[in-house]
Formats: sequence, C-alpha cells, structure tokens
Amino acid sequence: MLEIHQFPCLSDNYGFLLHDPDSGETAAIDTPDGAEYLRQAQAKGWRITQIWNTHWHPDHAGGNAAIVAASGATVVAPAEVERIAPIDTVVADGDTARLGQWQARVIDVSGHTNGHIAYHLPQANIAFVGDSVFALGCGRMFEGQPQQFWDSLDRIRQLPADTALYCAHEYTQANAKFALHADPDNAELQRYASEIDAKRAQGEPTVPTDLGRELATNPFLRADTAVLRDRWGGNNAAETFAALRAAKDNF
Repeated sequence: MLEIHQFPCLSDNYGFLLHDPDSGETAAIDTPDGAEYLRQAQAKGWRITQIWNTHWHPDHAGGNAAIVAASGATVVAPAEVERIAPIDTVVADGDTARLGQWQARVIDVSGHTNGHIAYHLPQANIAFVGDSVFALGCGRMFEGQPQQFWDSLDRIRQLPADTALYCAHEYTQANAKFALHADPDNAELQRYASEIDAKRAQGEPTVPTDLGRELATNPFLRADTAVLRDRWGGNNAAETFAALRAAKDNF
C-alpha cells in the first residue's frame, strides 16, 4: 500500500511525500520548502524520485530546483510551472501520473491559478488538491473566473464521497469561522467546527479532510444549494460562488 508522510513547513503549508514500497519510488507533492522535503525524506529512508506540482506558486513549486539537484527527481507539472522551474513531463486534465504501479488521474481544478491541477489516485481513495479546495474553504481566485472555478469545484464534488482530500494549507480554523457566517444554520457544520477547534487546541492537523463531510459543510462546495443561494444571491451556482468568494476575501 502507498504510504503518505505529511509534515508542516513554511508558516502554514503541509508537505506530502507519497511513497510506494513495492517500487521504492517517492513523489514530493508540491515543494514549498525543498530543504525540509529532503530532510523528511532522509529521515524516512526514502529517495525522492518524482515531484508532482499542482500549480506554479512559489510555495508549491519553489523547492523544485533544490530537490532535483539533490535527488535527480523528475518533475511532473502543469505547463504554468515553467514560469519558475523546468518541467520534465507536462500534464493536463485527463492525463495520468504514475508512481510504480499506482496511477493518478490529473484533473483540471483551475481558478486559483489558470493551470491548477489535482492528482486523484482512485485505488487509494486520495486526491492531492493543492489550493483548489481546503477543509471548509477554497483558494483565492487569483487568476480564474467564477464559472471556471465553480466548474473545477464541481469536478472535485464528483469524486467518491470517501475520497481523502489532501489540501496544502492549515487554514481550517479560519475557514470554519467564515463557513459559520455563510451557513449559520448548518448543524453538521457546527459539529465540524467544534471538532476543528478541539484538534487545533491539541496541535493536531485538520488535513486531510473527507470529501463527504465537505459536501455537507463547505459553503464553496454547496453554492448550488437553495439555502446558500437564498442567503447570498445569484441566479446560478457560479454567481452564488462568486458572492461567497468575494465575501470571504473581505471577511
């Protein structure tokens, strides 16, 4: 079975090393801090053989050069990563990334950036989603448009409900505050927020999150519901999403 090693880095990022014991291959999922990734891999006794980037931002691809220089890893990434680092294999929606015998389907989740992708490993029930969606939140819309971003979130919504979403940041407690403001009568959200507060009080991570629970509580994944449309307006889900995203930006 695949092994996932998760660790904090920078101020609020999570790093992920995905290891296949059968082949001995290890993929660095994004590279916010190359030196920390190399330290973590050494401590596990793993050699990083691949880098899978989700998008071009420096806190996701800025460590590529250091890891490649130290390990010889090959870089799998969307074309936009070429803004800051060379790529060995460019991937886009519908393509496949491989780690040993494991396959990851590449999904277009653009909106935070225009080339943002996610990696879904259906056999393992996991997806690495970068900054497209967070526990109780989603990324800022730096480059995309509301309909584009909503379509991306809808592609995530279509994954099996038991998929574990590996988000790239520990933003959940702040996201919960806005979610409760956006959808105050959601009882499941209220329970979830209490659990998040308890976890953070103990210094525990809130990532990964479970897609099924996000579908019931994350306002950005629920922009097509009548309760949020009535509260936030919009003639369709994309317009309601846009209103929610603008409100979160100024919350």
